[in-house]
Order: sequence, then C-alpha cells, then structure tokens
Amino acid sequence: MSFSVSVVIPCYNEQDNIGSIYSKLTEVLASYEQYELLFVDDGSSDLTLQKIISLAETDIRIHYIALSRNFGHQQALKAGLDHASGDCVISLDADLQHPPSLIPELIEKWQQGYDVVNTIRGELKSLPLLKRITSRLFYKSINRLSSVEINAGMADFRLLDRKVVDALKHFNENYLFLRGLIPWLGFNQTAVNFQPAERNSGSTKYRFSRMLKLGLDGVTSFSNKPLYLSIFIGSMIAAVAFLYGLYAVYIHFFTESALPGWTSITASVLFIGGIQLIMLGIIGIYLGKLFIENKRRPNYLIRRKNF
Repeated sequence: MSFSVSVVIPCYNEQDNIGSIYSKLTEVLASYEQYELLFVDDGSSDLTLQKIISLAETDIRIHYIALSRNFGHQQALKAGLDHASGDCVISLDADLQHPPSLIPELIEKWQQGYDVVNTIRGELKSLPLLKRITSRLFYKSINRLSSVEINAGMADFRLLDRKVVDALKHFNENYLFLRGLIPWLGFNQTAVNFQPAERNSGSTKYRFSRMLKLGLDGVTSFSNKPLYLSIFIGSMIAAVAFLYGLYAVYIHFFTESALPGWTSITASVLFIGGIQLIMLGIIGIYLGKLFIENKRRPNYLIRRKNF
C-alpha cells in the first residue's frame, strides 16, 4: 500500500545541525516513495532559516515555515503538525538526539494498526544530576496531580496517524503541552524505547527556568488538583493555628509559664504568610491562563513559507 510520510522538525538556532539532520533523514527515508521534510524555524537569530532555504532550493521534498518570532518549541511543533500533509506525521528535534534510524520502527508500528507511536527516552548518562532529579520529580508530580498518565521519559519524538493530526488541529491552546495532550486524545497508542544520542552541535534550549515553566504549564493544563491542594493545606494550617490558639489561651490563664516575647508569633505569621502567598500564586497561574486564553490570540504567526 502506498502512503506518504511527513517529518516535522522544529528548529531554533540550529544552523550547525540542519545539514546533518537532513542527511540522516534522507538516508533513512530513501526507501519510502513519498515523503516530505517540514522544517519549522521558530524565530531563529542565526543562519538556521538561510540553511533551510538553501536546502529547499535543491530538494523539492523540503518544505519550510518561518514563524514571525520565537513562539516556543511546542507552538513550533504545532505549526508543523497543522501544515503537514502526510498519511503519517513524525516529529523530532533537529539536534539528532532523537535518532532518525528509529523512524522505520515507528512506521512499522503504525502499519500494525497503531494511531500514535510514542517514544520513551532512556536516561542520558552525561545529563546533569539536577536535571535528572527534576525530570523524575516532574513526571511523578504530573501523574499524581493530573488525570492523564504520562510515561516518564516521554519525548516529542513520535508518529501520529493522519486522523490524530486532524484532531489536533481543533486545539488552539496558548499553553500547549503535547506530551500531555497526546495521551489525553486517546486513540490506539503504543510506545518504543530509545537511547538518546549526544547533542550533535550547539547547546540545549531548555534551561532550568524553561523546564520549570513547561512543568507548571503541564500540571496546570491538565489538572485543577493544585487548587484543591491549596484548600487542603489552608484548612490544615487553620486547624493547627486554632489548636495553637487554644494552647496559648490555656498557658495564659491556667499557668504561670507564659513569657512575654514575639519570636513565636513572628515565626507563625511568616510561615502562614508564606503559605498564603504560595496558594495565591497557584490561583494566579490559573487566572493568568484564563486571561491569556480569553484573548483568543493565534498560537503562532507565519512570516514565510515555501508551499
């Protein structure tokens, strides 16, 4: 049976990786009759777009989208999925940590009847200890707090059937978290394990602050449990404060051990105040998301494309 394959590659300042990922992909996809490589330039400030355009001039199978600015990895990926034309669509990063050699296995799983073929990333030994710990904590936290089960190590390297891609086009969330949205969609899903390679060139774009933001977006996009958690913590603190108040009254009226001072009061006020600020912060995140989503701004804007 003849079918077409689309490969979506979001790029941000990946000028040194474009040639390498192109060579690897064309080598792997040579055995397939119909395929396209869809590069999405996410507002790069280097020569990434120029490198893609140069390749597109020599290979008609290369399509590209240049976004008007940096909208973020998830939105760039969404832009590629929205414009991919294949019967199956594969997404992977440009830094070659997602091995193109795995693509035939993903397609084979798809041909067996799976609508979504996810990949589960093994732990890279060279990864900093802090990043490994925070990654584990993130997946444990999101699985506890949300109704969507996300496998630890799930990557944005996956294959989607055309009907799944068409379903995703209906989603216009500004705070997009595809690793949670894909499992939420349902369909017939499976997963393939892989060991990530070292980054081919350049440095990672996901610093700790961006990882933290992605984690918060993931939790608050798929669960309102943090709001219930704030009620629970607030109730517990109120109960402890009430008991402490009874204890203070008892000490004052029925014993002579009460000492003048403000240390314990100050500590209690600071502790309760800190908890209140955390709870207000959680509520603020949800309100902020409602504010942005209510504006109904587009997920991304396209400056240029060649199809």
